Amino acid sequence: MTATGPRNAPDVVDVVALGESMVTFLPSRPGRLADVPSFDRAIGGAESNVACVLAAAGHSVRWISRVGADGFGDHLVETIGAYGVDVTAVRRDPARPTGVYFRTAGDRATDAHEVAYYRAGSAASAMTAGNVDLTAARAGRVLHLTGITAALSGECRGLLHELTVPRPGRPLVSFDVNHRPGLWPDGDDPRVLLELARGADLVFVGADEAEEAWGLHGTEAVRRALSGPATLVVKQGGHGVTVFHAGHVTFVPAPRVDVVAAVGAGDAFAAGFLSATLRALPMKARLRHGHLWAAAALTAPGDLAVPPPATAPGDLAVPPPARRPATAPRGAAAPRPAWIAHADRLAALDDGAWGRLRLGPGWTQAAAATEEVPTP
Repeated sequence: MTATGPRNAPDVVDVVALGESMVTFLPSRPGRLADVPSFDRAIGGAESNVACVLAAAGHSVRWISRVGADGFGDHLVETIGAYGVDVTAVRRDPARPTGVYFRTAGDRATDAHEVAYYRAGSAASAMTAGNVDLTAARAGRVLHLTGITAALSGECRGLLHELTVPRPGRPLVSFDVNHRPGLWPDGDDPRVLLELARGADLVFVGADEAEEAWGLHGTEAVRRALSGPATLVVKQGGHGVTVFHAGHVTFVPAPRVDVVAAVGAGDAFAAGFLSATLRALPMKARLRHGHLWAAAALTAPGDLAVPPPATAPGDLAVPPPARRPATAPRGAAAPRPAWIAHADRLAALDDGAWGRLRLGPGWTQAAAATEEVPTP
């Protein structure tokens, strides 16, 4: 096996997600990190979140990263693989650790929220175009990347530039800006993120991120700065989402959501939009699926979905994944769970019914579409 790929070409999957995942320690009760007596272990990482959610929804997905040759690395690979994600291209680094972080239980939007990252010098921060399986990375209908990876190191930035360079046969490159100023001590984030976004085919960016990183105000200003990507998705918080595609502008308001935990929505939105894109649904339906999948995250605790049985509780927020048949290869598509058909029905509502939609905990388990799913 070479540094850049296996001797045999990997199977082509629906989505390849490349980036760091970390072991997350969630507090057993509210309070300062200094006061919390114990923590529960979970997983977290923007790209692996998207991979797990898509695999849980029945897509074939591959996750590519580097983890330490340690117990935390074992946990990440085993847990993400349990969703049906292909983890065969994940490399183990004997010299660098798996990243971990601790956070408080409070709302991340408040000043009281604390996050303690221990990811400097992690195995994933050492990813380069020479030690990552580029053949496996390009063997997907979609390659999903985020700006978080670019913030980890100069080597990681070089890897993302390599993957976003236009070339014949390149998969559709999806890039979520995911601006995290605290990860960019050199202040180089605006330029790097703009370059990477301009090299992608599909870009996700929050209106607040565009203002913070690039000083852009309004969706039209964002489109002028990012005129190259064929599809630009500008998220406007609880107001809704605007997409620019093929000379058309489409806005879809967000449904009302009874929020349980304000985490994981951005990754879930990207997963929903990508799923609908892979299914070649109309643009309005793609945006509505993004909203609905985000609502699945917002109406459940944690960052990710409940993992399959026999694994430790995770940090995801969509229903448990459908189990793959015992004979199915790793990364093969699982059966589509019933809640996706329910989301299809909701996405097909007329504008008036969509405007009245309210989603609360348990809505993904509803047997049939309704105009309002109240909180129990």
